[in-house]
Amino acid sequence: MTPAYLWAKLCKKIRGSAVINSRIDKTSKIEAGSTIVNTTFDRHSFCGYDCIILNCDVGGFCSIANNVMIGGARHPMEWVSMSPVFSSRKDSVKKKFSMHKKSGDLRTIIGNDVWIGEKALIKAGVRIGDGSVIGMGSVVTRDVQPYAIVAGSPAKEIRKRFDNTIIAALLEIKWWTLPDNMLEKYAPYFTNPEEFIRQYHS
Repeated sequence: MTPAYLWAKLCKKIRGSAVINSRIDKTSKIEAGSTIVNTTFDRHSFCGYDCIILNCDVGGFCSIANNVMIGGARHPMEWVSMSPVFSSRKDSVKKKFSMHKKSGDLRTIIGNDVWIGEKALIKAGVRIGDGSVIGMGSVVTRDVQPYAIVAGSPAKEIRKRFDNTIIAALLEIKWWTLPDNMLEKYAPYFTNPEEFIRQYHS
């Protein structure tokens, strides 16, 4: 590695991350440049650089790439105006013509062992099922089923990661709830779902 590379890497990391009103498990990692608000991260999950994640619950063993946007504030389309100058919530603009209260922000749920590709956008209030994959650059506006691979704008299901029998078995086992010592025992079989399931039930 060259000094220039190391310097660039250092500059990228020293920006830090903004984590507010959130609970991040000690085994999880938030990279520099990311903003995390009113959010929880379960164990062994990570969030890449320059993400914005608002009002979200992230499960265990999730992999979130760089520049991902999850959640966000809702603008009241049913009001005369959607501008924040008519609501009580603090916002970028300073002027307030009224102080109407907006309804609470929707909470987004990310399951366990979910992989979210770079620059994906996930709408507030969506539920992403366990084991699913969100393709790079996808715009997710609807719930995603467990172990589905989705991509596109709007995101659509391409296929399932496994057949229905394996999916049902994995959802029953819920391996992400196992303690670390049990995961170390079964980790050698993680490249072969059928063998992992057999070993778990043996």
